[in-house]
Amino acid sequence: MMYPFMTLDDHTEIVHSEMKPDGRVKVYMERPDAAHGFCHATCWLPSYQWEDISGFTEAEISRFQDVIESTAHLILEFSQEGGFEHAASL
Repeated sequence: MMYPFMTLDDHTEIVHSEMKPDGRVKVYMERPDAAHGFCHATCWLPSYQWEDISGFTEAEISRFQDVIESTAHLILEFSQEGGFEHAASL
């Protein structure tokens, strides 16, 4: 299951998975793109391991890294509570 998390000003959607039994959370970015169909990338928390990057520049991935690092505590919390809409502390 993937939960909506954030839409950036460039229309990149960020979603995340539930927390996996090994403590990891998949964070997925996707943006429509005329040339590529969709640009996409995956970042695994808590290790910040990037994979499956297609269509995004290194500068964009660096920006996404900053966004994810600054919100990782929320993503990790929401991943255990059924996403943002089900977070009890908000």
